[in-house]
Amino acid sequence: MDRIAQAYSRAQNGLAAPLVTVQAHLSGGLPRFSIVGLAEKAVNESRDRVRCALINSRFKFPKGRITVNLAPADLPKEGGRFDLPIAIGILAASAQLPRTRLESCELIGELSLTGDLLPVRGALPVALRARDCGRALILPAPNADEAALVERLDVYPAQHLLEVCAHLRTTQDIEKYRAAPGSPAPAAAPDLAEVRGQQQAKRALEIAAAGGHSLLMIGPPGTGKSMLAARLNGILPPLTDDEALETAAVYSIAGRAIDVARWRTRPFRCPHHTASGVALVGGGSVPRPGEISLAHNGVLFLDELPEFSRHVLEVLREPIESGRIMISRAARQAEFPARFQLVAAMNPCPCGYLGDPGGRCACTADQVLRYRARISGPLLDRVDLHVEVPRLPAGALRRRGTAAESSVEVAARICAARERQLARGAINARLEAGAVAEVCRLDEASSMLLDEAVDKLGLSARACHRIVKVARSIADLAGREGIALGDVAEAVALRRLDRQVGV
Repeated sequence: MDRIAQAYSRAQNGLAAPLVTVQAHLSGGLPRFSIVGLAEKAVNESRDRVRCALINSRFKFPKGRITVNLAPADLPKEGGRFDLPIAIGILAASAQLPRTRLESCELIGELSLTGDLLPVRGALPVALRARDCGRALILPAPNADEAALVERLDVYPAQHLLEVCAHLRTTQDIEKYRAAPGSPAPAAAPDLAEVRGQQQAKRALEIAAAGGHSLLMIGPPGTGKSMLAARLNGILPPLTDDEALETAAVYSIAGRAIDVARWRTRPFRCPHHTASGVALVGGGSVPRPGEISLAHNGVLFLDELPEFSRHVLEVLREPIESGRIMISRAARQAEFPARFQLVAAMNPCPCGYLGDPGGRCACTADQVLRYRARISGPLLDRVDLHVEVPRLPAGALRRRGTAAESSVEVAARICAARERQLARGAINARLEAGAVAEVCRLDEASSMLLDEAVDKLGLSARACHRIVKVARSIADLAGREGIALGDVAEAVALRRLDRQVGV
């Protein structure tokens, strides 16, 4: 007599975790174990892992024909995450397990040959979708910390297949996992007060943090560009619950460890300039997130910007505008979030010492132009702030004067400015074109100044919009309802490379 049972699991497709119904069917005939439903090689190998795990766990492996269907059939399935639901489905179809609890739970986990449960990638997106469907989640114990980040979800961590079977039989329930009490400890961030001088660069960093604007710092080696960038996280507002979960989900599907004690800390990614385009945007036969997605809701710092490959830099253009990246392959597509804050640093010339008081620069004008041409105009147009970070006199570094503002003091102003922006609907860097006209209204004098800057500098419409949004952030930092003439003037002054066309 034919017997059939089904269990629920989830596949991985970008940040999505689509539901997969695992149907196990037993029938008479010659012994055969087949898996259907667009299963990749690692899933087809589940047959041998499941067989050995059941036998070594003292279960009777059914004789005859076993067919496992992973529905829907047109959804690609990869990895070992379906081992556990396949094993449970076979046991339920062969009447070795009751089916009463299978409707109310979802299962993921890879099986070893002895029946131990091994961790899988992407447990957090699975947990989010299981909660939305009102089901409990049974998963390997090493993934429990990650899944427990999702509130209002019953998480049942198991070490072995036998524990899952005892739980489904109700003979010995698995204890619900409870995260350790207490709020997450914030990651220690370097203090902005440690940076001596560079008041203009600090001001630009504060404006960038207030409105979520992109920033490019230009200056000789050793003037503090990397030091300033490393302190941006310390003045940014904390992540909201939704932002923290979405960021952690990206790390989960990338197979990166999630520090549950600091999972609310904004990511700070700093790829080397030899990174490839795939490393930056993501890719692979099975799409994985790249550096721009790992920097989602955080900072992407590109040091020595002109040293990156031109092709690598050009892939940044679309994600900067859209906040997402779509990776298309022959067999599948995956979309990853990429709403990051770009911070970059570069030298003014190939040797790095153009305009240095020591007179060490020997670069010709043509060499300087070729060096800066490595950054295309369309990409530079998308960077809101270009600020100079000059070399300071030695005495300025040793001199002890008025104590510089700490990151805590600057962060308080930035949080207040962000609250004003969120009350209007979005932070300034993410304002759509229609919202810019409504939120960033200019008086007559400010409009005349902006028109003059556009004419003299040859600015594009995109650069004009970005100047207005930066001026809005400057006004928000000052607590002003309207944008003043000085706000627009400062925003124009902070686009240094636009003022040096032809240098």
